[in-house]
Amino acid sequence: MISIDYVLRRGVVEIIVEAELRQLLAKGKPLRLKQGFDPSRPDIHLGHVVGLRKLRQFQEMGHHVVLIVGDWTAQIGDPSGQSLTRPMLSHEEVKANAQSYMEQFFRVVDEGKTEVRWQSEWYGKFNLAEVIRLTSRFTVAQLLAREDFDSRMKSGRPIAVTELLYPLLQAYDSVVIQADVEFGGVDQKFNCLVGRELQVMTGQRPQQVFLMPLLVGTDGRHKMSKSLDNYVGIAEPPGEMYGKIMSIPDELIFSYLELLTDVSEEEMGQFRGAMALREINPMEVKKRLAGEIVAQFHGGKVAQKAQKEFEQVFQKRSLPQEVPVVVVGEGVNDLVSLLMAAKLVASRSEAKRQIAQGAVEVDGKKVTSESWPVTGLAPGSIVRVGKRRFAQIRFS
Repeated sequence: MISIDYVLRRGVVEIIVEAELRQLLAKGKPLRLKQGFDPSRPDIHLGHVVGLRKLRQFQEMGHHVVLIVGDWTAQIGDPSGQSLTRPMLSHEEVKANAQSYMEQFFRVVDEGKTEVRWQSEWYGKFNLAEVIRLTSRFTVAQLLAREDFDSRMKSGRPIAVTELLYPLLQAYDSVVIQADVEFGGVDQKFNCLVGRELQVMTGQRPQQVFLMPLLVGTDGRHKMSKSLDNYVGIAEPPGEMYGKIMSIPDELIFSYLELLTDVSEEEMGQFRGAMALREINPMEVKKRLAGEIVAQFHGGKVAQKAQKEFEQVFQKRSLPQEVPVVVVGEGVNDLVSLLMAAKLVASRSEAKRQIAQGAVEVDGKKVTSESWPVTGLAPGSIVRVGKRRFAQIRFS
């Protein structure tokens, strides 16, 4: 049985108000746990998993998750973090993203203990009078107290009126579903507190706010984000997932172990001590981390296979056991079109970038010319892009 102290301590930045939350938990009554998401992107990455794992822990204690699909707020865009990560979207884009998002959401959270609600259930019926009534409860000064709004005001960057509505809409979600606890990253603190305040204004008991850290991406610098290409997607092939995790800087190992695995505090302490004394190579700890994460989404046997593949390709510098065979036809005359035909890159611009960066090899030899003649390619040749993408080329 998972302990309350473990759930409230591990991987948690702040709980507002922890004493009140503990009192609610002590009563033994199932709580309504609010988790909202804006489907601004179609896939979930490990940064999302930090919060989803916490929700799953609460579900195992008997509590109920209310997942709110932000099909309205996603169309506004939220300026938390970098502006590139929350663009304004059309309703059609939101619906398409939400479908794949929810499929992946339930790879972590128990679907049987989750209630899914769409904001359009209530905002689709809003009229102008209701919008004005909602906005009248808060002052402009209160909203500008939000850190990112404040910094933009001071630097003279514009803030759209729609952006000021974002915290109010998120807050009203809590009122509609009568949330007991709202979960979010530490960058959502202001929005969650607005929800707590609005509940009091409408006569409800204020929700507790459960804030978790933001996972640093594989670049070791910024918050994990698809826009910044420093992410590990949970739907990625196991070999790709394993390799990306092995690429993280050593200083991220223990935050990943804490936030993304069930490896015990005692074992993490042993790893820390051994690494400090140089009794163990950080790569070995990283292998344990990568194996734990891949096993969560693909199973233990697949994780073991991914490790063997990694060791064979990257440590022994040999080819993977299974290289996909790609048959290319007429019209493939240069290296760029070959990489596109073999689906080793997503676009011509990416192909050119990989070639310019020296990341393309043909039969073990680096090729740096876009116009490299494909006619000289022998049947069965191995083309490699980056560290983890391979294809065996055959001609039709």
